[in-house]
Amino acid sequence: MSDTDSPGSAGSDAEQLEMLRASAADVVQRGADMRRLRERRGTLPGHDPALRQQMADLGWLGMLVPEAQGGSGLGLTEAAAVVQELGKGLMADPLVPAAFATRVLWHAIARGGDAPSSVAARRACTSRLAGLADGAQLAAVAWQEDLGGLDPHAPATQAQPDGDNWRLSGSKRFVAGAAGADGFIVSAVAPNGPGLFWVPAAAAGLTLRHEWRADQTPSGVLQLDGVGIGAQDVFVAPAPDGLAALERARDDAAVLASAEMLGVMEAALQLALAYMRTRVQFGQPIGSFQALQHKAADLYVQQELVRAVLQDALRTLDGGADPLTAARVASRCKARASDAGLRVTREVIQLHGAIGFTDEHDAGLYLKRALVLSAWLGNASAHRQRFGALMDTEPAL
Repeated sequence: MSDTDSPGSAGSDAEQLEMLRASAADVVQRGADMRRLRERRGTLPGHDPALRQQMADLGWLGMLVPEAQGGSGLGLTEAAAVVQELGKGLMADPLVPAAFATRVLWHAIARGGDAPSSVAARRACTSRLAGLADGAQLAAVAWQEDLGGLDPHAPATQAQPDGDNWRLSGSKRFVAGAAGADGFIVSAVAPNGPGLFWVPAAAAGLTLRHEWRADQTPSGVLQLDGVGIGAQDVFVAPAPDGLAALERARDDAAVLASAEMLGVMEAALQLALAYMRTRVQFGQPIGSFQALQHKAADLYVQQELVRAVLQDALRTLDGGADPLTAARVASRCKARASDAGLRVTREVIQLHGAIGFTDEHDAGLYLKRALVLSAWLGNASAHRQRFGALMDTEPAL
């Protein structure tokens, strides 16, 4: 596989997918511990470091990395199968943020031109991918700067030329996976357009603090005060279309977040169904009550709708769709998953009654994770608006 070959394929081997699912399910079965998850709330890095190492050992961190850079060269379909299973045990961090960073670099390589600056940038991406593939490094993408924005093309962060190097100034918010990251892929605008830069976590002038999300996992806030960047750390040289790779990768990550949401929904609904079979009221299990059966059936329909749009999105993206088509299906998928995930996990709380509202019950953990996933990379409202705008856009000739 060459640097510009797309990992994965439009058709995935069913046996391989089943093996990946079984491997991830086994990790969840052996490692899911809601007590330890509760103990990690409000602490850094927000995930179990031993789990990250296990992901590296299993090759999951390199699934989306081309074989030429030491990865498996798989596609989003395979990655989503693993993420969905991990979502059932609330164990998908740090895999999805790491996959986001990987896809940024891969799309940057795929789009690289023949200009000297583009060749150098492609070389920088290729070198960094190898470190991400074996888990030796962990990267996070820093692109958002305010609430609700889905457009990556107009960052306020400035990149000023400094001879052959650059200096970055500005701030970034909502950086998933920032805690424990070795560096950040930062979008910034230069006089001739925006570009992507690698900023080491220990860079002088970089300050990192954390905001705590609904599930008490950290979200990074970066402050860059004249951070010096060498020419070797330019992933995409500033140009009018310098953030196209970031936009494609964000769509890929939104679909993977939808896969995690599906896993969260599945596990939460199973919790409710098990409770309905065992909770007795008026001398019979509450699952025998027709009103609750109707509610459970409706939640199952919501779950299966997400599965359907997710499968369509994965086929489309792994099939090499053009950017406009990819953006449309990604936004449709994320909007559906965000809405349905919140609806299912909230209704699961209600199906449990008073016990579902207690912090000691696991149903609340799934709701809080759904709240995070529904907002990350754009909530349902933002993606519906984007989808509508994209439907009015003519494809490029």
